[in-house]
Amino acid sequence: MYQNETEDITVYKVVVNHEEQYSIWLANRENPLGWRDAGKTGLKQECLEYIKEVWTDMRPLSLKKKMEESAHQT
Repeated sequence: MYQNETEDITVYKVVVNHEEQYSIWLANRENPLGWRDAGKTGLKQECLEYIKEVWTDMRPLSLKKKMEESAHQT
């Protein structure tokens, strides 16, 4: 069986929000409200690999701060 697969050459960018959560977005589109460029563009897999490297702590920033404050109070 022959399957004609076309390579995905769509260019994405990595975006990050105020809670330091990462996502990918089409590079030619305006960022969604509340998101800013993280400095990486490329093919989907490249962007996902970048996110895997940099987003090592999945907790939202507000939770990290709250946990840090709790640790200092004890």
